Amino acid sequence: MLDLFVNNLLPVFLAAGAGYVMAWKLRVDPRPLSQLAFYVFAPCLIFQIVVGTAIDGGALVRMVGFAALSQLVPAALAAGLARALGWSRTLIAATVLVVLLPNAGNFGLSASLFAFGEAGLEQAGVYFLTASVITFTLGILVASLGRSTARTALSRLARVPAIWAVVLALSLVRAGGTLPLPVSRTVELLSQASIPVFLVVLGMQLHGRGLRGPWGPVALAGGARLIGSSLVALALAAWLGLEGVARQAGVLQAAMPSAVITIVIATEYDVEPRFVTSVVVVTTLASPLTLTPLLSWLGA
Repeated sequence: MLDLFVNNLLPVFLAAGAGYVMAWKLRVDPRPLSQLAFYVFAPCLIFQIVVGTAIDGGALVRMVGFAALSQLVPAALAAGLARALGWSRTLIAATVLVVLLPNAGNFGLSASLFAFGEAGLEQAGVYFLTASVITFTLGILVASLGRSTARTALSRLARVPAIWAVVLALSLVRAGGTLPLPVSRTVELLSQASIPVFLVVLGMQLHGRGLRGPWGPVALAGGARLIGSSLVALALAAWLGLEGVARQAGVLQAAMPSAVITIVIATEYDVEPRFVTSVVVVTTLASPLTLTPLLSWLGA
């Protein structure tokens, strides 16, 4: 069990720790690096994954369906429980947000690569893309509490570079074409920077994030994200027939801590940002306690 943590998860935390130290000691603003990762490195990585993927159509559809359900089902269950407990409308929305959106990018892609290799990264990339679509559609709509229209959410989605990277990659594959060699090598170089930059940005974004509660809801939402989502994912993987590395990478992605972007969304829409920040920090720090035995169960 210790070897699983050291070999697959500790590198993630060490790389993120470098970002944390940069933000702490050098007072580096994470926003420019985050924007670079979002607008340049991540689209190149997704493009490479789609162009080079060996996933057939049926398996691709299963992974997309699994990714969507593994986010929606735990979020719906958490919403029902929060409503039954009589929580406020904004706290319910914030709970749905942190349970709905796992850190499938910064953390998940890296952990999947370390644990399951390039094949795992392919499957994790499909999950990450699906999670990105949900983030900028349903995530925005949940956070806005009815103040944002579907058109606004879709317009935000249209500005996500990773989505256009998928469109371009699929068009290229369908046409049977290839990129000019200089362009292809440029995309490959930039894609290789994606995962290390993701991890450094994760550490930088966590710096200065305080823990402010309320602790009952934080514990419930955190447990739903780390434990509830893992159990739902295992059940869904069996139901949808995911096997091998698809099951391993998919379940691991679904079990990730809450995404850092939920802090950005909650702050933008004023949906309990202190609560959301606390859940992100707690789930990230506690995740080795749940992900390590999960990796053992998955046969990493």
